[in-house]
Amino acid sequence: MRRRHEGQGLFSYPTPFTPPTTEDDRLSWLRLIRSRRVGVATFYRLLGEHGSAGAALAALPDLARAAGVEGYECCPEGVALAELRAARKAGARMICRGETGYPAGLALISDPPPVLWAIGDAGLLARPMVALVGARNASSLGLRMARRLAEGLAGAGVTVVSGLARGIDTAAHQAALAGGTVAVLAGGADVVYPAENAALAADIALRGLCLSEQPLGLVAQARHFPLRNRIIAGLSRAVVVVEAAAQSGSLITARQALEQGREVLAVPGHPFDGRASGCNMLIRDGAALVRGPDDVLAALEIAAPAAPAGNPPAQAAGVRPAVGRTAAAAPEASIAEAPPPSRQDQAGLHRQILDRLGPSPVAEDQLLRDLSLSPATAAPELLTLELDGLIRRAPGGLLSRA
Repeated sequence: MRRRHEGQGLFSYPTPFTPPTTEDDRLSWLRLIRSRRVGVATFYRLLGEHGSAGAALAALPDLARAAGVEGYECCPEGVALAELRAARKAGARMICRGETGYPAGLALISDPPPVLWAIGDAGLLARPMVALVGARNASSLGLRMARRLAEGLAGAGVTVVSGLARGIDTAAHQAALAGGTVAVLAGGADVVYPAENAALAADIALRGLCLSEQPLGLVAQARHFPLRNRIIAGLSRAVVVVEAAAQSGSLITARQALEQGREVLAVPGHPFDGRASGCNMLIRDGAALVRGPDDVLAALEIAAPAAPAGNPPAQAAGVRPAVGRTAAAAPEASIAEAPPPSRQDQAGLHRQILDRLGPSPVAEDQLLRDLSLSPATAAPELLTLELDGLIRRAPGGLLSRA
């Protein structure tokens, strides 16, 4: 599914757009975008009308007074300098729009961030990028699909982009970490949400890239997530939705991708599974159906890597890291060492099991790997859920949600 971006030129203002050329210019850019009531659109309008961020800062108080805002003050220089010091401490690099290293695709959207903070390997932004997004309460099948797609795309030299959320995002980042992944954060590039992904974020900062337009140290608010989603779509040549309900943030990202003229693809799901309803709607409306990474690579006209002779693919060999653990961890050892749940934990464990199951059957051993459960721990809980009529067993060790 693709919609052509037919908007007018990004900077149709009297003064041609030029990126900052000195450290003072960069400081002025930061002060301007951090000033009260200055959003991205206002930033570019002021820059176009006044020629530079410094001139725009000088004019802002008078402009605010003319608009009826008394006592207006621009972002103080000390606040911007403190942000620069925090960035140095966090190892973050400031990338302004128009500078070398700013993502070319992102620069073409209607509202590109004037300033990005990057922690990690900014060289990943120069590679072809594909976004993988989906449900936070992902099913076991959805997580497996996200890992398969991320591994295949990263293996083909594609940078996998996602938002570091629970579920599909987490699985995509983990599976693509060795090949290249970018986590776009809604808050500051040094602020991890959810907190349970702190270790994953640290790994991405070392081996991939954490990216944000927000100030360092900012804790994300609800309004920041749609802004984050436009960056995910803007970075990417295509957005692949793995699992998404009919009303979800993943569909917001897909819609923004369409508005930006990007490809939108979706993984189909069972009609009775609410987590697949959004994907099925996208496919009905013209999104390309995705069965594996080759479908995504074909849509983008990227050659798939040749498999080494004599080596079976990781999926056939059953080698796939479980969510919440690194690939280096031995699944068997983790399962064997998992303690049995206490009575207080049983209700929570039942919810976890049911969240990972849907109408489509899943192999029991795969479910146990995803939840890091031993067979001895899981067996009585599965039996209880089966007797309660909440899950069904099928031949071949398959489970589904009733």
